[in-house]
Amino acid sequence: MASTSASKKRKRDESRFSFQVEDQATACGPVLASFPAIEPPAKTSFKCYAQEKYPGEDGVSSQSMIVAGETDKVEFASRDYGELNGCRYLIGIHDKRTGKTTFRPAPLHVFSRQVKVLKGIEPAPVTPAQRMEARNALSEIFGTKKAQAMVRARERNKVDVSAMQNVAGHLQDRIESNTTSLPTKEEAQAAADSSRLIPRYQADATMPDDVYQLHDIIPELEWNALPVSVLVAAKSQGERVALLPHTRSKWVNQHLQLSFSAPKVNKTTVKILFYISCMLAFRSMAPRKLADKQALQERLSRVPSATLDGLLSRFSETSRDSEQLRSTSQTETSLLTHMFALCLKVDDYATDTTLVASDLSMQITKVNALFKSLGCTVEKLTMAELKRLGLPDSAAATKRAVLKVPLEFPKPRAKRRT
Repeated sequence: MASTSASKKRKRDESRFSFQVEDQATACGPVLASFPAIEPPAKTSFKCYAQEKYPGEDGVSSQSMIVAGETDKVEFASRDYGELNGCRYLIGIHDKRTGKTTFRPAPLHVFSRQVKVLKGIEPAPVTPAQRMEARNALSEIFGTKKAQAMVRARERNKVDVSAMQNVAGHLQDRIESNTTSLPTKEEAQAAADSSRLIPRYQADATMPDDVYQLHDIIPELEWNALPVSVLVAAKSQGERVALLPHTRSKWVNQHLQLSFSAPKVNKTTVKILFYISCMLAFRSMAPRKLADKQALQERLSRVPSATLDGLLSRFSETSRDSEQLRSTSQTETSLLTHMFALCLKVDDYATDTTLVASDLSMQITKVNALFKSLGCTVEKLTMAELKRLGLPDSAAATKRAVLKVPLEFPKPRAKRRT
């Protein structure tokens, strides 16, 4: 009898309890607050602020909520994290009157704080030195041995600027005293121009014919020694070519034929062509030793003695350990530029560099570079220029070295940064 009444009582008590889980979208409940830094006083009041609704993943509109409160000195505001790392927080509320326990979602709110007096002050910017110092500190603690070694090396190589303050004035005085003897820009330019491996030139010339004077290239003594009468007396082109010191130059032979085909022979042009032939013959002998002048004169029998002496004095030099004359890269360059200046005079300052390069067995790019060092530009001629020079229209396809005024030399190339 007693067991029956106890069983009925237990069933009656169990029937009084029930459980229910409410959805956050339909009911507002408590929140779970986390204060990572400063905890507010227990009497601090907080209020909930609902933000506008936004569609959730399941299509149901969700509503975000912010909890905020403040004290006399600090403001607190939360951020709704909802489910954190897949964890969902629930709080059970039991109603004793009805015996019903309701589980409501409790979103996690992590609070941040803001000191009121610092609210309008912007944080100071971090300098590169401070950033580097912080990085070095981390490397010293957590870095590898290699990283720590690099940090120590940077510290050893760092220059102490403050230590240079006491000697800055002394260094400045030393620099000023040492730079007073340096040349000006104009003086440096004049020195550079004087060291060019080209004939003497007139920088302020107004006509191309005035840039390079004839007797600055061919001295008068050598000029007077050139035998023009024998060339004039020759009866054919073959005889004239046989009288030249160098007979295999197509450029010289063509211009010699053009000179004698004209109604009146220009003896100045013929002399220049003969001198260019002498220079070509001398160049063919330059790689060999030039010490035995008698043997050299025998091999260059058509070159006048005064001309050979002038070529040796200007386009050869002695070595340090010997008095024998020899040709160098500088003397050969000087010989070629002097020769090209004469070619420009014959061609009315527009020379076909392709034909010249073929005679010299040189690359066209090197020949063009030497003409540019004389102040020329390598380009194709216009129809008006062809007509002025008496050249056919087919010559427009050939590039020529043209000397123009005012004279401009090529500027040195700037070195590329590595």
